[in-house]
Parts: sequence; C-alpha cells; structure tokens
Amino acid sequence: MSGIRSHTLTTPDGERLSAMHRPGAGRDLGLVVVHGFTGNWRQERVRSVIEGLAPSGGVVALDMRGHGASTGATTMGDDEVIDVATAVTWARELGYASVVTVGFSLGGAVALREGALEQDGDGRVDAVVSVSSPAFWFYRGTRIMRIAHWMVETSPGRMVMRVRRTRISSRMWVEPYPVPPADAAGMLGSIPLLVVHGDADHYFPLEHPRSIQRSAALAGSPVELWVEPGMGHAEAAITPELLDRIGAWTRQACGLPPLVSGGEGVRE
Repeated sequence: MSGIRSHTLTTPDGERLSAMHRPGAGRDLGLVVVHGFTGNWRQERVRSVIEGLAPSGGVVALDMRGHGASTGATTMGDDEVIDVATAVTWARELGYASVVTVGFSLGGAVALREGALEQDGDGRVDAVVSVSSPAFWFYRGTRIMRIAHWMVETSPGRMVMRVRRTRISSRMWVEPYPVPPADAAGMLGSIPLLVVHGDADHYFPLEHPRSIQRSAALAGSPVELWVEPGMGHAEAAITPELLDRIGAWTRQACGLPPLVSGGEGVRE
C-alpha cells in the first residue's frame, strides 16, 4: 500500500493498538476501517478495503484489542468501542475535518455502538457505515454462528482461536448487557447511517440489516439500507465497485464534493 504509516495507539484503559494511516488526496475526510472478528489491518481482504476506500479520503485502520498485533483480549463488541473511539481521535489529530467509521461484521456492530455512545469530544463521528453487521447479540440462527459461539464461549474454542491470533476474553457478559447494535442505531440522533448487507450472507440473514435500519428510522435518524444482490459476508465479499459507492456516500453524508463516481445499488 502506498504511503502507509504504521502507528501504535494507546487506549484510555491501557491497551496498545496496532494502527495504520493511508493518506488520501486531502484532509477533508478520514475513513476509519474497523475489521471483523479474527481480522486485522494487515490481512489481504482488509488491505483491499483500505485501498478501495482511499480514493474517497484518507484511511485509518486498526487491530481491535485481542486481534493481530494489538494487546488485550476481545470482548466481542463491548470494550472495542474504546478502541474505535481512540482511532477516531487519532484521525482528528491527523487533521481530518470529517471522520466516518466503516465497520464490517463485528466491526460494524462496534461502529454502531461507538457512534451512539461517543457523541462528545474527539470520538464523535460524522457518519457511520455498517457492513454485514449483526443487529442483536447471541444470534445462533445459522450454522456458522453456532460454531462462532462455541469458539467464544468454551475454553477449547478460545484455544483454537489463539492459534489464529485472536485472543478472546474468558470474562462472560453479565446483565445489563452492552447496548445491541440495532438499539445503538436508534441512538445515533442526527448522525447519518448507511447499512450495507448481502442477500447471500451466510452469517446474518436480512432480518439483521432491516432491524438496524428500522431502529434508526423510527428514531428519526437519517439512514439508508443497501441490500446487495449475491453478496456474501463482510470484507471477503465486498467488491471494488461497492467500495466506490460507499466512499461516494460518505462524502455526500459529510456534505463534501464527490471525488469518485458511484454506481446504483438496490435501495430499500
């Protein structure tokens, strides 16, 4: 990747996060890419997302806690809000006037929660893009999600994941549970939201994006839902053309002039 700068961020609770900055054409828009479960910014599929968004603005990406080269253990969407807020703050320190989070799967859920819960100070975002995100916690309606719960909730599963450089906290959630992604969408206020989901997603069926969109719409927040025909799940399924359209949407949502042309998608 051209012009990449690696960096280490320190969160308020002491985790050290591996991060990177890929400069864009200017400093009007910074896009914070938030990877999915088992991801990190050095993975080929995440690097493709970074490069695909770069024509629309500068890109910041991070390894959330417990992933890649960052410290700590993943809490599956709870404390990761702190990680994303730290990356958003860094983007603002780099001089970006508008900052938008673009999250995938688990990262999409975290981006929704960060947008809802960090609305004061440098962690506030100007828009949120959530791709392939779950709408609610503890979903076991697909085979792959039943396997994912085994990996997260059992000692043998967590040992398997450590081999894949994903360290999962053994501390289970207790009530009150973290705000679910769909509920967070209803707390965004005036922050624009784009929900992107494939109709061939084998992790989360379309009830998830529709629930997220409905929650935001009922609260009066500006929201769009793009259901992409034939698209599977998250970073591995996204296309350069869709990244172009997402980038164009982020600029429009922030009131910025277009830098790339976008196609037409299926709207609901």
